[in-house]
Amino acid sequence: MVEPGAETKPLQEWLSQADTVEVVRELQHLEPIERAAAFRLLSKEAAREVFEQLEPVYQEELVQSLREDQVRELVESMEPDDRARLFGEMPAAVVQRVLAGLSQHEQDMTGLLLGYPAESAGRIMNPEFLALRAGMSVQEALAAVRRRGPDVATVYAIPVTDEHGRLIGMLELEDLVFAEPDERIDQVMDDEPHRVHTKQDQEEVARLLQAADLLAVPVVDSEERLVGLVTVDDAMDVLANEEGEDLARAGASEPLGRPYLSVSIFQVAHSRVVWLMLLAIAATLTVNVLSAFEGMLDQIVSLSLFIPLLIGVGGNCGAQSATTVIRAMAIDELRGRDFLRVIYREARVGLLLGLTVAAIGLAPVWLLFGRSLAAVVGLTLIAVCTLASVVGATMPLVAERIHIDPAVVSAPAVTTVVDAAGLLVYFAIARAILAVY
Repeated sequence: MVEPGAETKPLQEWLSQADTVEVVRELQHLEPIERAAAFRLLSKEAAREVFEQLEPVYQEELVQSLREDQVRELVESMEPDDRARLFGEMPAAVVQRVLAGLSQHEQDMTGLLLGYPAESAGRIMNPEFLALRAGMSVQEALAAVRRRGPDVATVYAIPVTDEHGRLIGMLELEDLVFAEPDERIDQVMDDEPHRVHTKQDQEEVARLLQAADLLAVPVVDSEERLVGLVTVDDAMDVLANEEGEDLARAGASEPLGRPYLSVSIFQVAHSRVVWLMLLAIAATLTVNVLSAFEGMLDQIVSLSLFIPLLIGVGGNCGAQSATTVIRAMAIDELRGRDFLRVIYREARVGLLLGLTVAAIGLAPVWLLFGRSLAAVVGLTLIAVCTLASVVGATMPLVAERIHIDPAVVSAPAVTTVVDAAGLLVYFAIARAILAVY
């Protein structure tokens, strides 16, 4: 006879020994029913830690499947910014039900964050922070850190405010630790700290934390009053999401916005079908070019043999250029004012690539098809690589100038444009050298 619950004992033992990150990783690969069953086997403290690290979509599933008291306890223990992120993914009716079960303090903190735009710094900041006064001594400040530290977002980066709550400085914990006890805070603080505003875009804030190597950045309102901190862990989440969106669009697909295994096949197909149709329509340009030069191909059939080569080289060259420029723009290495410098640079890169590829391919074509056709192919490769590099760099830069996400100008889109333009160049050179059609 099997003892009741015996089949869950090995799983429960593993859950009690495994690292939180490992548990989260495994839970996210289970089916919803299995995930909820495994989650119920966790200890109270482990459940809280695991729940905080799960993706919001999986948190929402658990909220729907757990008892009211369990949900209240888990959501109450979350940081306000993480809770706001979860509520942003949930249906309004469920949010109202869960929010009503929280303490008044947590309701106020969460409501404050949800009042800011979805992609703003205010939505991801933590409103629970420790602020020091400039006139405090280091000894008094350390006492405040010990007293209030467990209840705030971070003590590693500490803002300093005046009597009206306006930000006037910033210091790190090590500044306090190594300062003399009788020194004043205004003697050890940075009096020109980085700051962001509540409605500033999340990606800008995350890039600032990354570029300035900050542990946290203070968030101020329109009157420069300190209202919260954005910490480095939240910045990492923002950057991961933004880079995921850019990567999806670079592959001619809309971002799923949720973990891959949590969406249906219809949602996956929907994220791709629009781009697929647009690229199919754009590809008719290539068909029209081939149709226009059908007579030339009839006269010299060997011209058609090199079309796949030219399309492949040109498309890849354009895709490489577009990907490089989009990436540089995403991490703020390039801006709109660099337009002419980038075009000039990519034109030279394309020319160099074209010369290299043409030099490699010239001899075989000459030996097999003659000098004239070798000249056509060689010159076309040089022209197409140069053109493709310029087009690949230009399209994202132009997109940014007209306030379109540069990532929308994906590599497949660039390739489609370059294919048609490359064929026009090919047939123009062939007509000039071979004197046909």
